[in-house]
Amino acid sequence: MTNLHKHRSRRVTDGVTRAPHRAFLRATGLDDESMQKPFVAIVDTFGENTPCSMSLNQVSDNVRLGIAAGGGVPIRGSAISVSDGTSMNHSGMRMSLVSREVVADSVELFVRAHNYDALIGVAGCDKTLPGILMGMVRVNVPGVFLFGGAMLPGVAPGQLPGGAGTGLQRQSTILTTIEAVGTTQRGDMSRAQLDAIEKQCTPTAGSCPGQFTANTMAMVAETLGLAPLGSAMVPAVYSERIAIARRAGETVMRILTQGGPLPRDLVTMESLENACAAVAATGGSTNAALHIPAIANEAGIRFALDDVQRVFAKIPLIGDLQPGGRYLAQDLHHAGGVPAVLNALLAGGFLHGDVPAFGGGTLAEALSAFSGPDGIVVRPCDEPLGENGGLVILRGNLAPDGACLKIAGLKSLSFTGAVRVFECEEDCMAVVAARDYREGDVLVIRNEGPKGGPGMREMLGVTAAIYGQGMGEKVALLTDGRFSGATRGMCIGYVGPEAAAGGPIGLLRNDDRVHIDARAGILRVDLSDDELARRRADAPARASRRLAGVLEKYEALVRPAHLGAVTHSGNVEWPYDEPTPGDDGAAA
Repeated sequence: MTNLHKHRSRRVTDGVTRAPHRAFLRATGLDDESMQKPFVAIVDTFGENTPCSMSLNQVSDNVRLGIAAGGGVPIRGSAISVSDGTSMNHSGMRMSLVSREVVADSVELFVRAHNYDALIGVAGCDKTLPGILMGMVRVNVPGVFLFGGAMLPGVAPGQLPGGAGTGLQRQSTILTTIEAVGTTQRGDMSRAQLDAIEKQCTPTAGSCPGQFTANTMAMVAETLGLAPLGSAMVPAVYSERIAIARRAGETVMRILTQGGPLPRDLVTMESLENACAAVAATGGSTNAALHIPAIANEAGIRFALDDVQRVFAKIPLIGDLQPGGRYLAQDLHHAGGVPAVLNALLAGGFLHGDVPAFGGGTLAEALSAFSGPDGIVVRPCDEPLGENGGLVILRGNLAPDGACLKIAGLKSLSFTGAVRVFECEEDCMAVVAARDYREGDVLVIRNEGPKGGPGMREMLGVTAAIYGQGMGEKVALLTDGRFSGATRGMCIGYVGPEAAAGGPIGLLRNDDRVHIDARAGILRVDLSDDELARRRADAPARASRRLAGVLEKYEALVRPAHLGAVTHSGNVEWPYDEPTPGDDGAAA
């Protein structure tokens, strides 16, 4: 390996003036030979705070082996992770989306401060995936993304579907427990049964195993070409992940040697449309409508909610995946993984096959090495589960900037009801826990948007309780906050503009009538423009509040949800790239 492949890190290692730098590097165990090789950063989000990230150490250790085998010097660093599982349904959830920006910023700080030549990012949960991906695109050095993988499903006591086999058990996930809370509140499940489900639903390390946010964004990474094809759906505990990690280390060295493709070569308008197609086709997380525009922003591409809508509107639902369907990540892995979905979309004419692929070539060329849909977990596009994709964007006088609804698994695509307003998540949760609401209500939770929260909380606790109480499609829930990828039911999030920005959701009053039509993409309230204008004129000024720390900074910087809730302008060029220094003329 010659200095031709050691670009940025020469600023740290070459020349007399870099003697102090080399001294520091020697203290880390590097020698003269090592300092002639490329320096490759490994940034992971390992942590013991969540099962999603607990398996990442082994992934990163094997990435190191691959980098070394490819002739590079692996240098590992870590970013924080926030567990959505344990921050849900209390004030800690304000930190979740904020952590996406912290992870992305950490990647930038680590790579740019030390002038590393290449990067492998490793992540395992909802916000760490987009955070790492955003950081990779921002720094734009040769890079590979690796997902830590999903956990295996647990078991829940009871008979298998159809009543076969007394004492047999059925699959369970964290969603089983969350929805069982509502069933217990309804009185249809004992506390002992709930305890039994709780203790058995999450048996291994890894992310939640449904097509929730982590697996959805892992699919996005693979579709964009930032992750190896076939890697995303391999369960966290499968030994296959060890080989994938080693190969990724070798691959990043090959990309470095070849000079690309770089992340911004891969993230284009066409590849972003491909990512949206994969999400819609599998009934993925509504959070993808937030994270895909944020990744685009890092590449200097304006890809907003209206662009997401344009793709969602034409994609059929072909993935039978939870929460709207029957199967989990493990099942999709055995059915061909993400390439099976992409091959189905390619054959159906819903995918740009000429975009650059991971490691070189085109996506269509890369997919030719993989199988098509199995017909069960993944259907062909001409035999879909539904003509409409699993996600839709709604607009109307209640959401001029758009709102998002997951329709995968919904029995009805329309709803009309009377509004019941809650000024925060806690107020609504108290009413839901007490079952003090009625069929036909439209429960509105406002002041939970990016600025209004601040932090745009995810409200799986509320939505799962409603579903567990048997009211999932008997009421609607509407918010300027977010929902989990595990959310199901008539739940509409990301309503924009948010209440804190003067959006119409902030003008609603109890008993206003709201109409939802997912087929037509409509979300409106029975109020005239004049009445909305009168209410806006009469609305009191938003009360000031004292914030501090990270939330103060976030509220000051965050942009609207339909633009990805990003915190910077998305300038493409790094303004401080100076020429690579050579020897400064003195004896080395």
